[in-house]
Amino acid sequence: MKLLFLACLSPKTGNHTTAERIRSHIESAGHTCDLRDAAEFQSPAEVANLVSQSPPFEGALAIHLYRAGRLLLDIQVPFGVIFGGTDINEDVKVEQKRVVMEQVLLKARFAVAFTSKMKEEAEFFLLSQSSKIYVQPQGIQTEVEEKFCWAEFLRSSGVSTEHVDELRVFLLVCGLRRVKDPLYLVEVFSEWHCENPLNVLVIIGPKSSLASLRKTELLTVGVSLMCRPSLRLILHLLLKWELLFKAGVFLAQERSQQELHAAVKRCFAVVNSSVSEGMSAAILEAMDLGVPVLARDIPGNAAVVQHEFTGLLYSSPQEFVHQSQRLVADHELRERVVRNGKLYVEEHHSLKQERETYQRLVDTLL
Repeated sequence: MKLLFLACLSPKTGNHTTAERIRSHIESAGHTCDLRDAAEFQSPAEVANLVSQSPPFEGALAIHLYRAGRLLLDIQVPFGVIFGGTDINEDVKVEQKRVVMEQVLLKARFAVAFTSKMKEEAEFFLLSQSSKIYVQPQGIQTEVEEKFCWAEFLRSSGVSTEHVDELRVFLLVCGLRRVKDPLYLVEVFSEWHCENPLNVLVIIGPKSSLASLRKTELLTVGVSLMCRPSLRLILHLLLKWELLFKAGVFLAQERSQQELHAAVKRCFAVVNSSVSEGMSAAILEAMDLGVPVLARDIPGNAAVVQHEFTGLLYSSPQEFVHQSQRLVADHELRERVVRNGKLYVEEHHSLKQERETYQRLVDTLL
């Protein structure tokens, strides 16, 4: 079977990693899967034209009901969709988008939600048939770069490595986008660092996503202008300039997946500060690598982080500091969330189970 797979493919993002992993599942079953960036297409008509070219595609798949799914509305072959997170958490609040997503879901042969909560939200907001939506958590697999140098990583990020083994590095892994809210903890963390200089926060994410970062303090440049490359650079420089004035907070250069996993394994804790999440791969990868997680208390995070059992949740910057202090002082708590987090990923985020689910669903398109 020849399958077209549309997704948002910004380099080194969770969406890109998820799409590549699902493509490998499909191709391992003997299908041909052409993964394309949804940003390449301006309209459903363009995709319909592609699908009908010789030899024609026999089915299609899309991640994100609006950004990619809407592009499949004119095709004449069966397709399935995978919820991305912001489509169900954010886009359903916009009437124009919600109407389009309902059309996509109505026409789709199947849909996949990462969590039961996401399925419930889709059924409530998009009036979908329950039997059409399957729950399949993301499969997790981590791989650490053996030659990774922790001291060099910190040094290149601007962190003093004078007492490198004593530092408690909190790693915020995210694309620098508004929905990820990367500056949410900057002020309070800087204050905490001044009280104890061993605590540092390193923010790491792909620079390409800076175009959609909305800044409420220094960076007041309109988001509508951020498509211009020169302004992307200015925004990036302004962000780095601001962080120079925030003691203990640093911006790291993006790394390969294996290097990122190596950095995660060496840090004290992984942080999530998102306004909205479908299912954070960074959180699950940290759990798999035996690193505690501090996540903002939002539905997508609460679906995978059970407070004080598989990680710690917080609902304000001040509470983040409180929970971090507990993690520093209470070794039993740290060992418990690390142990349970690892077991949770092994039990609920099996790569094998994910592969079998997608292979079975793709077969329904035949």
